Amino acid sequence: MNRRMLQMLGTFVLVVAILGFVKYRQISAAIAANKSFSPPPEAVTTVVAQQVEWSNTLDAVGSIAPIQGVTLSADLPGVVAKVAFNSGAHVPEGQVLVQLDTRQEQAQLASAQAQLDLAKVNLDRAQKLFDQKAIAQSDFDLANAQYKSAEAAVGQAQASIDRKTIRAPFAGVTGIRQVNLGQYVNSGDAIVTLQAMDAVFMNFSVPQQDFRALTLGSTVDATVEGSKDSVFHGKVTAIDPVVNDATRNVSVQATFPNPRGELKPGMYATVRVVVGEGQPIVSLPSSAINYAPYGNSVFILEDMKGPDGKTYRGVRQQFVKLGRAMGDQVAILGGVKAGDEVATSGVFKLRPNAAVKVNNTVMPSDSTAPKPADS
Repeated sequence: MNRRMLQMLGTFVLVVAILGFVKYRQISAAIAANKSFSPPPEAVTTVVAQQVEWSNTLDAVGSIAPIQGVTLSADLPGVVAKVAFNSGAHVPEGQVLVQLDTRQEQAQLASAQAQLDLAKVNLDRAQKLFDQKAIAQSDFDLANAQYKSAEAAVGQAQASIDRKTIRAPFAGVTGIRQVNLGQYVNSGDAIVTLQAMDAVFMNFSVPQQDFRALTLGSTVDATVEGSKDSVFHGKVTAIDPVVNDATRNVSVQATFPNPRGELKPGMYATVRVVVGEGQPIVSLPSSAINYAPYGNSVFILEDMKGPDGKTYRGVRQQFVKLGRAMGDQVAILGGVKAGDEVATSGVFKLRPNAAVKVNNTVMPSDSTAPKPADS
């Protein structure tokens, strides 16, 4: 009995040993195959870094304001008797826009004019009598004072009529009118806005550490979303001498010609001010940058050796210091030198020492002044 059990135990151990040896050989073979396996190369596009010269600039967000702009309002209360303009029309300086009812003032003017005529006759008569020494000096002075008083009354009545006549103080474009014919308006009620559109101001702010680079006459380029022109050009015309104590920024004003009226007051624009001569830098497409919280990096292509000793085309991750952006390009201040071949697409799937295959059939956008099509 014991002999039979020993034989069965020996057979069982032998079978387990054989199975363990077979499994060991299988696992060893899989490990060896895994070590020799290399993933297929990743397809990337590349660009050779080149040294370019970018001018020194400051970027800011600006707001467009009119050089001359006003909301015309009623100076005196009254009923609108005439509307002499169309909304959105160009009007010359001095054109009558709205006339309020002045029948009462016209009657007062006629009465004052009659009193002036009578005072004039009395003054002329008093002058003759005074020359003949027929009246005293006080009588002549009284007649003269009455004439001047009547003359002032005429001027006052005429001024009331003029104050009820709203004219364009300068040539410009009217907004949407806020009154209708026959409407009663109070003193101070808005009539219409008037904007001079031949030129506009661009107001923006720059940090206090940068404003010293600005000078009157510095070139300012602005882009406005939705405009036909890609870039508008102006000049710095005013720099505020006071630094805002809340933001530590300095307000700057530039003047832009606006012959076609594309720049509207109230629009915002992206502003770039040229503040000095250009400096050489290395620029890369923004698609080449692998942005990360621990540091931005790019992948540089190099010839590498694999575990089997064979040479392949791979990538080395290089951390970089970024400068300002211009269009699709980013300035590289450190980490990449001219002549380095850098991956520009597919960087999110790359890892250090990964094998790559270059396919530059379709390249990502790489322009300093891109013009994307409207969707």
